[in-house]
Amino acid sequence: MSDLQELTRQHRRALHTAPEVGLDLPRTQETVLRGLEGLPLEITLGGTSSAVTAVLRGGRPGPTVLLRADMDALPVTEQTGLAFASANGAMHACGHDLHTAMLLGAAQLLSDRRADLAGDVVLAFQPGEEGHDGMAHMLAEGLLDASGSRPVAAYALHVISSLLPSGLVASRPGPLLAAADVLEVTVTGPGGHGSTPHLTRDPVQALAAMVTALQVAVTREFDVFDPAVVTVGELHAGTADNVIPPTASLRATVRSFSPAVQEKLSVVLPRVCRGIAGAHGVEIDVVYRTEFPVTVNDQTEAEWALEHAREQIGAERVLVMPNPSTGSEDFSRVLQAVPGAMLFLGATPPDRDPATAPYNHSPTADFDEAVLQVGARLYAGLAEQRLAATEQDRAPTLQQ
Repeated sequence: MSDLQELTRQHRRALHTAPEVGLDLPRTQETVLRGLEGLPLEITLGGTSSAVTAVLRGGRPGPTVLLRADMDALPVTEQTGLAFASANGAMHACGHDLHTAMLLGAAQLLSDRRADLAGDVVLAFQPGEEGHDGMAHMLAEGLLDASGSRPVAAYALHVISSLLPSGLVASRPGPLLAAADVLEVTVTGPGGHGSTPHLTRDPVQALAAMVTALQVAVTREFDVFDPAVVTVGELHAGTADNVIPPTASLRATVRSFSPAVQEKLSVVLPRVCRGIAGAHGVEIDVVYRTEFPVTVNDQTEAEWALEHAREQIGAERVLVMPNPSTGSEDFSRVLQAVPGAMLFLGATPPDRDPATAPYNHSPTADFDEAVLQVGARLYAGLAEQRLAATEQDRAPTLQQ
């Protein structure tokens, strides 16, 4: 086992054993700071979260490149049976422990090559990616100005516990991940006895009609080539079989791949629900909450990052995705401000079939630790080579 593999493996297991959820990750932050100890870094801690921002000053002048790793876990009880499994009711079921360990490994690699770096590298260790918008906190506290100059490029990696064989890199220019919004509906009507529905206004029937109508709206209001996904994940109504309740509610996740469709959804879906409420004679309260924008890889940066991956790990290990994924990411906020790219890194354990292995967020999701050094070298290489490419662009052209 190489020194880098062992270093990143130790970091990963320390993080995996003690996962934390949300924006406040004191033990995780402690582990990260221990991993950065002794390196020539300028470190800043988050004021409203457990974020860690570390700036590495290169030996030669140049621009800034940003690398991001998320650190938070999920409120999932782990069922992997690993010797280092979490026992605190939370779990690194999305692989953020691997991301953090990889970036800690990259910090060591880049520090060792500091004299040759033509610019600065910002290492962003982010809490609260899982629905807490931790990146918004870091941006509000000046992440993009941490080195004194705005990054010319930003990169992130994300491991996947299935679908991709271990060590395979996948990404694409343009939309990579969906925008994510939430629709919340509460319907109110005079409840009553289940045997005499004609004497009531039934919010359950109205809500049921809305569930169906939302799916029809997606297929009839939106272009199939610029799609939307609406999934009603929560329904709440009633306490007894013979009682028509006075209220019923739903919550749905809404996904889209362009700002125009995201905006249209915020108008169409509430309109559909209000129309059905009117037809049923019930009152309605609708909240449409925009959460995360579309994650859009810059065309040039994505193509460059994929080419770098081909050079580093081999062309046969790099895949250009034909379509985006319907997951969402708050790294999208960085890519709105800075050209850059996110890349997926396959981490399916070698004894499992990628087609059937448990996916990220599953209580049985497992990840191949062999990708730790691959990810660390990718992180470091993306920063080092991107700075070198910028230095070459700045070089004066010789007169013929």
